[in-house]
Amino acid sequence: MNDPASRLRPVDSLTIDVITDDVSDAYVSKTIFAVSEFANVVKGGAKVIAGETLLLGNLGLGLRLTVTYGGRTRRLLFDTGPEGGVFLRNCRNLGICLGDIEYITVTHGHWDHMGALLDAIRAIKQASSDVTVLVNPDMFNPRAVRMPDGRIVPVAIVPGVAEIEAAGAEVINDLGPQLLFDDHVYYSGEIPRVTPFEKGRQDHLCKKSPAGPWEPDPLLMDERMLVIHVRGLGMVVFSACSHAGIVNVCLETRRLFPDTQIYCAMGGLHLGGVMEKIIPQTVEGLRPFGIKQLIVGHCTGWRALHALANAYGDVVSQSAIGTTYTLSEESVKGVPQ
Repeated sequence: MNDPASRLRPVDSLTIDVITDDVSDAYVSKTIFAVSEFANVVKGGAKVIAGETLLLGNLGLGLRLTVTYGGRTRRLLFDTGPEGGVFLRNCRNLGICLGDIEYITVTHGHWDHMGALLDAIRAIKQASSDVTVLVNPDMFNPRAVRMPDGRIVPVAIVPGVAEIEAAGAEVINDLGPQLLFDDHVYYSGEIPRVTPFEKGRQDHLCKKSPAGPWEPDPLLMDERMLVIHVRGLGMVVFSACSHAGIVNVCLETRRLFPDTQIYCAMGGLHLGGVMEKIIPQTVEGLRPFGIKQLIVGHCTGWRALHALANAYGDVVSQSAIGTTYTLSEESVKGVPQ
């Protein structure tokens, strides 16, 4: 089957609202196309800056993506984070109404990206909107981690297709890539593992059936990425956890879209803990792509963030909850390229 990537059309602008992420950092200076949490909660209705009016960080990722093209505005969620109460509180404090969300694109079957999914669907449906959730069959295997002492600890089971449908969503459960919003958003299929150093996490396990044994699952082949072409800038790549390896993600983006540069890559790079050993190779592996903006968060880890910032300077920034990024030809004027 031919990949639909050749039909992807550019959008006029892309706005990213960080609803869930590990880090709260409202004080750090922002690039000119970003607005910080403090400003956004005030815009969302806060009369005072206080703990109750700010956002909560927790392990996971959840973004709202807004694209404009041809005079239209369309919105989707890119993952939802681990816990519904926090996700909905953060939306409320940001003044985000979920009623115009048309899709939820799930990147992989881990609780820290799907735990808030059912609550998000119910909130969308309460606003009388239809919503479609994109998944693939491999996301629903039971999973576990092997601890340093050898113990196997299961992780939370993610909502299954029947639960997602019962919450009110339509489900597209397909291994292949999808084009959304009149061919303006690309949701990938399987990401090939190409580099010699991005070999996944050896402590990840899964069961191929509920009664089956725990088996090694280092590559997490169910992981997907999202790609949007912003007119005049290039490709914006969203990689929630980069279990495929961020260099593999960029290689696949370049393969799919060979005539357009990667302008921005955003998400978690999963380079902490046992993955820290490949930080130097990852830093050098990204160099040939000439990425103009690298916005890292969630599972990247501080060592990788520092290494990337040392190598690439102001190209690199830390994603933080409550931040809004707007990418268009107009919004990035004055940003060093």
